[in-house]
Amino acid sequence: MLLKDLCTPDVVSCTADNSALHAARLMRQYHVGDVVVVEGADADASPVGVVTDRDIVVEVLGRELDPARVTLRQIMRAPAVIASTSEDVAQAVERMKAHGVRRIPVVDEHSKLAGILSLDDLLKRLAADAAILTDIVAREQDRERRTRR
Repeated sequence: MLLKDLCTPDVVSCTADNSALHAARLMRQYHVGDVVVVEGADADASPVGVVTDRDIVVEVLGRELDPARVTLRQIMRAPAVIASTSEDVAQAVERMKAHGVRRIPVVDEHSKLAGILSLDDLLKRLAADAAILTDIVAREQDRERRTRR
């Protein structure tokens, strides 16, 4: 399966000059655990980093810094570990594993932000696939009961 078929297309993003407080407010507003830090205007935005809720807690609050004064540039993970919409999911999972990240921005053929793939997306897909496989087994058992009396 290609990432374009699995990634979440609605990505919360902002620029590196935004504050950690601004990012936290976006995370709260959109119920997400990260923002993708981009360079460029909306349609031409390219990911340059990622900031998670944990980054804000550990790097800003844990160090008793003012979140209104700390910029995302200071705390973002950069360069961003990215994947392409045309990549297979397995390739992205390997990259996530290698870099120890739970989320990975997905870019189109022009290196513009097209979505985000999260561990949550992968778990939902895995659960859906497991449910389908369970249904297949149940149907096969039911068919066998009816035909082999």
